[in-house]
Amino acid sequence: MNILVTGANGQLGSCIRDKAAGSSNNYIFTDVAELDITDRDAVKKMADENNIDLIINCAAYTNVEKAEDDAAFAEVLNAGAVRNLAEVMAERGGKLIHVSTDYVFGGNSGNTPRNEEEPANPTGVYGVTKLHGEQAVEESGVKAIILRTAWLYSEYGNNFVKTMLKLTSEKPALNVVFDQCGTPTYAGDLADAIVGIIEENKFDGNEGIYHFSNEGVCSWYDFTKEIARQAGHDNCDIQPCHSDEFPSKVVRPSYSVLDKTKYKKTFGKKIPYWTDALAVCLERMK
Repeated sequence: MNILVTGANGQLGSCIRDKAAGSSNNYIFTDVAELDITDRDAVKKMADENNIDLIINCAAYTNVEKAEDDAAFAEVLNAGAVRNLAEVMAERGGKLIHVSTDYVFGGNSGNTPRNEEEPANPTGVYGVTKLHGEQAVEESGVKAIILRTAWLYSEYGNNFVKTMLKLTSEKPALNVVFDQCGTPTYAGDLADAIVGIIEENKFDGNEGIYHFSNEGVCSWYDFTKEIARQAGHDNCDIQPCHSDEFPSKVVRPSYSVLDKTKYKKTFGKKIPYWTDALAVCLERMK
């Protein structure tokens, strides 16, 4: 099978490259330099010339703050480009795995993990445009699996873990918000899930939306404390603070935990606990 991976130089794309090494399938990794997915003709040309059977879309506009001032381009990349990928693969009779986000649930829902059946209610440009991308996939009629994830980090690129490793090693004290809770997700585990669906031939008959993050719940404060503990950064005094101490254009959910029951039942998989996944990532960083 010929598989096209978009956004291949990002965190998730890089992890998929690692996980797919040695596969009998032919993975073709592209980023914006090789393929502009906002150009429908370019997407069609790439798919036709390489006889693509399946696309894994890891490309997205992910700067949540900047999206508030750059709504037009966020819509182009998170929705328009996704429509291009979906429609081209629908025309080819192919498949699509698309990565979405917990930000489609922007409004608060108390402290109950969100399942796939709950109505989306994004509160910011990033969440709205990612929801439009999901809708574009569904409207295209392509055979698709949409995986919503949250709080993604890895040994690649820039992310919260790398930032906190740096800050807790350099600063004597740090304040981190404790009133936003979710689940950190190691991109290597999400890559395992995606590549597993393909390599174990579990795509057909299982189309739809799924939630995937690591197991467990924590605040950004708890996450930072665990990063520092595992890294041995004992000299930084990390203290909890409220979200309103860091003014933001984006309304972030206070509780953004995804219910993974559907994924686990459908694909028969266990998901690593978030502290264990963090340990794996930190070891890989060494």
